[in-house]
Amino acid sequence: MAYESLAAFVRALRDAGELATIEVPVDPYLEVAEITDRVVKAGGPALLFRNVRGSRFPVLTNQFGSERRTALALGARSLREVEQRLRATIDVALPDTLGGKLGRLAGLAAAGASAIPRHVSGAPSQRVVMEPPDLGLLPVLTTWPLDGGPFITLPLVFTRDPQTRRPNVGMYRVQIYDARTAGMHWQRHKHGRAHADKWGARIPVAIAVGGDPALTYAATAPLPPVVDELAFAGFLREKPVRVTKALTVDLDVPADADFIIEGWVDNEDLRVEGPFGDHTGVYSAADLYPTLHVSAITHRPDAIWGATVVGKPPMEDAWLGKATERIFLPLLQMVVPEITDYNLPVEGGFHNLAIVAVKKSYPGQAMKVMNALWGLGHMMMLTRCLVVVDHDVDVHDVRGVVWYVLNNIDASRDLVVMPGPVDDLDHAGSYDLALGHKLGIDATRKRADEGYQRDWPPEIRMDAQTRERVSARWAEYGIGDLMRIGTADAWSGQGPDRLSRLLASAPASPNDVPPRSERLKARPEPKAE
Repeated sequence: MAYESLAAFVRALRDAGELATIEVPVDPYLEVAEITDRVVKAGGPALLFRNVRGSRFPVLTNQFGSERRTALALGARSLREVEQRLRATIDVALPDTLGGKLGRLAGLAAAGASAIPRHVSGAPSQRVVMEPPDLGLLPVLTTWPLDGGPFITLPLVFTRDPQTRRPNVGMYRVQIYDARTAGMHWQRHKHGRAHADKWGARIPVAIAVGGDPALTYAATAPLPPVVDELAFAGFLREKPVRVTKALTVDLDVPADADFIIEGWVDNEDLRVEGPFGDHTGVYSAADLYPTLHVSAITHRPDAIWGATVVGKPPMEDAWLGKATERIFLPLLQMVVPEITDYNLPVEGGFHNLAIVAVKKSYPGQAMKVMNALWGLGHMMMLTRCLVVVDHDVDVHDVRGVVWYVLNNIDASRDLVVMPGPVDDLDHAGSYDLALGHKLGIDATRKRADEGYQRDWPPEIRMDAQTRERVSARWAEYGIGDLMRIGTADAWSGQGPDRLSRLLASAPASPNDVPPRSERLKARPEPKAE
């Protein structure tokens, strides 16, 4: 489903019972952030602040703060539905029947048509021209006490390569300095920074805020340079993104955004940007970054300012990361086909941890997967810790993964320390900024062809026959409904979710063999009487 504005998405959130509206005056300095943080931690709804001091524009926060809302933003009922849509699109195999072939080709044609941006005039995002442009009139939030100032936290930053004219849409925080200048925090690994280096001293830039949330998500996605974020957003919303010419710079901008900020970044005008309370849960350090000089600000008559608050997880950005995890799994499997699933746990904050399940067929395959993922560019190259487990491990059961890993690794054999680039925001890296080391953990079962000669023990699991008998007789035991009785100890992992996982897990395999020690195997077999 395509949304023509952020207001249209707000209406969808309200209709779905996923929106709370705050009518009383609130302060964009810290107060909105504290309200939002409490609501996010509690699993609450999106928040529309209608009366933000110092600005006439309402502010929307927590729009992506649950799987349901993130899926709704992408026109789906779940993130796995979006995953399956992409999987069906990139599947190169044609069905056997003629009808299936025609349907497949028609689907590919529709996906291709929706990926091509459509140029229009009279764009809603340019209906109102702010004269003179003044960043101070926008309801930009200051989210944490030590922040260097107010920051635009959901900016869609538009640049283009000066040689190929290939566009890019990235999400780089923007710190407001005054009415006409701001700090552009694009890090060295970002495509916008690469464009800036090619332009030299002065690079044309446009920043969009609001509009269809599918485009906002696309700006966060780790796409390779050859994939246009506008095309990807068109695929996600199943309708082309409408674009129009910016007023003062030679760039295409989204016609249906809520706000457009135009100008140029001066690479020679470096100013202090930060600190900023980041998604790492700590403040990223103040540093020198180039300055954005604003030449125009336009907006829709019904404009709503989109913002997010980042900090200690869980925060709203966890669901943007989860969307990337699900949507990009089919693409990941095209490159590394032995991967069966993966999980980017919320505790890892995008870059700190990836749990990857693989189907092993040869020795050293887990190490091969680590190197492949770290070599994948923006998607995985900055991942601080990669944990590789066997295909039958549920990567989404983090407690179970921790148990599995701690039971299966030997430090001298299974740990890989890999030097290379790390995130600019990685405060724990080496002494050199953006250069450090990453950790790979091979927690897969070891085999004889990997030099492991002992018996690898099977997991303790009940056999299927006993499980079925106990389930059939449960009412006879008189214990009652385990989902309702007892006092679960959350610290230990007890509770309804753990019971559900137990009942859904695979029973013991008939092929399980009890392990024997090397001394026992070396003992001669007793002679038959």
